[in-house]
Amino acid sequence: MPVFPNRPLAAVLLAALAAHVLVRGIVPASTRVDTDFPSYFTAAQVVAEGQGADRLYDIQWFQEQMRRHRIGTPAEGKFSPLPPPTALLLLPLTPLGPLNALRVLTAVSALCLIGSIAVLARILAWNVVDAALLVLLSGWAVVNGVRLGQPYILVSASCILGYYAYTRSRPWLAGTCLGLFTPLKYFPVIFLVYFAFLRHWRLVVGGALTIGAVVVVSIVVLGWKIHAQFLASVLGSHLTANLAMQDPFAVAFQSFDSLYRRLFVFDAMANPQPWVAAPSLQAAAVLVTKTVIFLVALTTLLRLSRSGRAHATAPSIGLLGIMALLLAPATATYHFVLLWLPLGLLVDSFLRARCSVCAYALVGCYALMGFFPYRFTAPFAGRGGWTVLAYPRLLLLLTMFAVSVYCLWNWTETATDLPKRPAPANRPAAHS
Repeated sequence: MPVFPNRPLAAVLLAALAAHVLVRGIVPASTRVDTDFPSYFTAAQVVAEGQGADRLYDIQWFQEQMRRHRIGTPAEGKFSPLPPPTALLLLPLTPLGPLNALRVLTAVSALCLIGSIAVLARILAWNVVDAALLVLLSGWAVVNGVRLGQPYILVSASCILGYYAYTRSRPWLAGTCLGLFTPLKYFPVIFLVYFAFLRHWRLVVGGALTIGAVVVVSIVVLGWKIHAQFLASVLGSHLTANLAMQDPFAVAFQSFDSLYRRLFVFDAMANPQPWVAAPSLQAAAVLVTKTVIFLVALTTLLRLSRSGRAHATAPSIGLLGIMALLLAPATATYHFVLLWLPLGLLVDSFLRARCSVCAYALVGCYALMGFFPYRFTAPFAGRGGWTVLAYPRLLLLLTMFAVSVYCLWNWTETATDLPKRPAPANRPAAHS
């Protein structure tokens, strides 16, 4: 069945969404360098000039390099908390200069966006219009990913291609695609762990070898010292949402770490009105909440794996994708392009299982996240218990998780009740 059955309305909506990406994302990225991209490009410039990559996490020194190269706004620049291999991402583009490099990255992102739509349509056996609408309904996630020169569209495209290779019985290629960006952005690792659980060893080994190759190249080019700094001080701070030059109470992070810090930690300047001034509750609440979410997801995945239900892998990966973003210590709008594959798999699975209410509830939450006017909820931050209302993206993502879990636990039909996908074919054997 079509995901968006009203075809004329779907065509009009698609045109509007495409225009939104073009006008708000692609055109600005082609004419000026905004925030975020200068940090990626400065790191690559430092490596290209051999200036001493071991100082990339020295914020004052890093900002001086931005001034020297006249890249972006130095006061906003820093390399932390990016992993060291990130400095290699734009290395081939450094001879072009910042603006031309951003233009090239924008073109690559646009191609990955189009490719993601085409491959996702093949994975799900959807009409291209349906796949395009699902992708572009992520709204500001796409726009900001392009405009700010973030690589998350590339990461999402790589995950989609990896899953497509998996469905076509190409485990080595699937592992390579899933492992390629893992040392830079951790999100794909959750899928590799899941495939290890399924004992798809060739896929997992392919991913591990790719991760290892990227890390080895990074150590050879950048040296061990910066990697030691990352492991010793940067990674732990990132995972606990203690980010350099970032307000730890910022609602823009839209994470449980930020929410509970707002609710329970007093700060005379940044958070003078917590709900309850009890810092110990902040750490406990984060731990309990994330543990419960993880255990609920794990229990759901185990139930799916033992059900003997066909196509259980697709909704499992979908649930894992939502869980990963829900547990993240900090998120930005552009992170949610990573939901293209997980959401598509869940929506398709629920539609095929005749759980259309759940499917459209997910699409609705996802679209609302993509276009929510956050300026209307931001004033609730720092107003005691009302602070919860300042976290709409987190609450919508939590709703998507709850809807997915509910539907998967009540998914009672057998494998033979599910319609067959015309494509793709030839799923890999259990030990491939």
